[in-house]
Amino acid sequence: QVQLVESGGGLVQTGGSLRLSCAASGRTFSGYALGWFRQPPGKEREFVAGIIWSVGSTNYADSVKGRFTISRDNVKNTVYLQMNSLKPDDTAVYYCVADHRTQAVLYGTPYYWGQGTQVTVSA
Repeated sequence: QVQLVESGGGLVQTGGSLRLSCAASGRTFSGYALGWFRQPPGKEREFVAGIIWSVGSTNYADSVKGRFTISRDNVKNTVYLQMNSLKPDDTAVYYCVADHRTQAVLYGTPYYWGQGTQVTVSA
């Protein structure tokens, strides 16, 4: 059973930075895509960033391009989301996701979800 455990959320001022971590366990992730979604207050969940585990190729939502970076550590089985130049619009619960279907992570609904971590950006 795949488990995804997020950490690193918190309160930060506009322009600040945070790094989210997602510890993934339960299987080997070659052939999987992992990523991050977020759900702002009162809004639907949305894709943020994704990474194909085996090759490390990445994809980003337009709203975070140039500010966020997704990466993975194959040894630690951990995915990171480095968030820079944060804005109040980035305030959301951030979820780590995984699926063997790359398209599900990048464009659809991934099968595996973490419990989420709150990120709040103050004006």
